[in-house]
Amino acid sequence: MLDWDEYWRWIRYAERTRQLIDADIEYGGYSWACFKSHQAAELALKALLHLVGNPRFGHDLVALLGEAVRVCGPADRSIVVCASVLNKMYIPPRYPDALPGGSPEEQYTLEEAVNAKECSTSIIEWVKSCAERLGGSGEEAQGEGTGNRASKGVR
Repeated sequence: MLDWDEYWRWIRYAERTRQLIDADIEYGGYSWACFKSHQAAELALKALLHLVGNPRFGHDLVALLGEAVRVCGPADRSIVVCASVLNKMYIPPRYPDALPGGSPEEQYTLEEAVNAKECSTSIIEWVKSCAERLGGSGEEAQGEGTGNRASKGVR
């Protein structure tokens, strides 16, 4: 049985994270844009794995993608390359001592941030396409869980 509630919970957060990358790019926070691109892709892959009842822990996008292709079939080479590229953006963008010399904000470029966002977008779209092939869009569950807990009177 497909768990559309969990899928939508995770995929919405992936999409929101991807949207927020634009603010980092506009502000010049290229290192954070790179990290958030990794996070958006991770959240999307985990959405798919939750959908099929196979939740996973960890942050290795190549490993998560490996689990996802067992469900969806092969991914295009560009998706595999993107997972590998984004994998390198999990720790170094956040820690001043992860790269030799300078801080992350001095190491990452606009081009890297834009490429990272494009990669996260490609992975999110691949996940959504796979989910659709698995059993529709789960639209009956899509409307559930929207909004925050406070707006529903839950504390």
